[in-house]
Amino acid sequence: MAPALAFDRSARAALAKLLEESSPVMEVAELFTAAGRELYLVGGAVRDAFSDRSSTTRELDLATDARPQETRALLDGIASALWRQGEPFGTIGAEIRGVRMEITTFRSERYAPDSRHPEVSFGTDVTVDLERRDFTINAVAIKLPERTLIDPFGGLDDLKARVIRTPGDPRSSLLDDPLRILRAFRFVSQLARSADGKVTRFEIDDDLLEATTELRERLLTVSAERVRDELTKLLVGQAPAQALLLADRAGLVELVLPELAALKLQQDPVHRHKDVWLHTLAVVEQTEPDEVLRLAALLHDIGKPKTRRIGPDGVTFHFHEVVGAELAARRLRALRWPNKVVDEVSDLIRLHHRFHTYRLGWSDAAVRRYARDAGPLLHNLNALVRADCTTHNREKAARLQARMDELEARIEQLAQAEELARIRPELDGHDVMSHLDVPPGPIVGEALDYLLEVRLEEGLIGRDEALKRLDEWAAGRGLGAVERTGE
Repeated sequence: MAPALAFDRSARAALAKLLEESSPVMEVAELFTAAGRELYLVGGAVRDAFSDRSSTTRELDLATDARPQETRALLDGIASALWRQGEPFGTIGAEIRGVRMEITTFRSERYAPDSRHPEVSFGTDVTVDLERRDFTINAVAIKLPERTLIDPFGGLDDLKARVIRTPGDPRSSLLDDPLRILRAFRFVSQLARSADGKVTRFEIDDDLLEATTELRERLLTVSAERVRDELTKLLVGQAPAQALLLADRAGLVELVLPELAALKLQQDPVHRHKDVWLHTLAVVEQTEPDEVLRLAALLHDIGKPKTRRIGPDGVTFHFHEVVGAELAARRLRALRWPNKVVDEVSDLIRLHHRFHTYRLGWSDAAVRRYARDAGPLLHNLNALVRADCTTHNREKAARLQARMDELEARIEQLAQAEELARIRPELDGHDVMSHLDVPPGPIVGEALDYLLEVRLEEGLIGRDEALKRLDEWAAGRGLGAVERTGE
């Protein structure tokens, strides 16, 4: 019988349950022990248990001295599914009684300067295996089935001190896998905790920060997809602004997102203008931790440097939202974000400034158009507009929030009356072709666009009136008998 948990009461109950005698993890541990092999729980599940945060780990990481072929053979009898894609690198994936886990042979790895794939060497020592991990907070293990804590590099002390540090020399660690240059800042954002309005922040060890600055160009050897994934985790973390400020100090923002580095504009010499870079960071942290929304917040003003003009009345950025949408789409595609994300982020940026004309008074038609153009992005668009107000002037901020409250109420009223989210012309393509006696083609599309404008401007007018308007439009286009019959 294994003894009680060997680590202190700060370990979360979820981990204790994970390591109960009858759990799938302990079943695997007993299996490996019977085969004369070692098994350790490692990675995020261990780290999160000691950092007072709910684990976001979807797959448990375990390490063993068994070679991957032996691991596969041991799991074959109890796993409902096995994955062998990582076998060349020592990893076998398995699902056992609903728990997904990856079991990796002790190893050391290094990325050659001209390669995006690691050179892997298998080992027999758990300490050597932990030493090759990115940061000390991730180099903590629990030996199974004994449940003994293994912490050779002081990871728990660093976790309590809230510092990101490497197990060995930081330069060697970053050269082993250059993605760690960015990952350090991701953990600054991800591991921060927010409670009662206060954020418990993490810092990067001075030697590590100096090494990331010195070796930042090596990040260019990493695939765009891996960089994208780290940026996403950074953005949806608890402290993205702090992480981005630190990354900027190390020169990473200019390297990975040069459009953001350009936001550090000189102040308007006529009227002092807010710092667009710091404003951007504030907007990011005022939004929900949603990938699309945070990306839009991060990039919403990147069109300002190209559109900045200074005149007698101060600084202007006319059409910065249009330019910014194009720049954002270009950058996101370069970093291999999916097309859906690219389209949604660029649409949010393109639309985010439209609300500011609402104070001049909007007709119901303008409200319909705003809601229709936003479509399924309406919630995120309104959230972005609200977050875009970072003024310290309470009266001004209250006015903006009140206007947005009013607009959302009007959208809801119109939605209930007109099913706003599904606004379509009152006639369809078949109606147009039949009534005008025209074949499929550009004329049908133009007619439907016209009828949609009528619908947006005037609301529901009825089928008979819509047909009358269609006739008027056709007459204005000079559609004679020959064109209308296709003869």
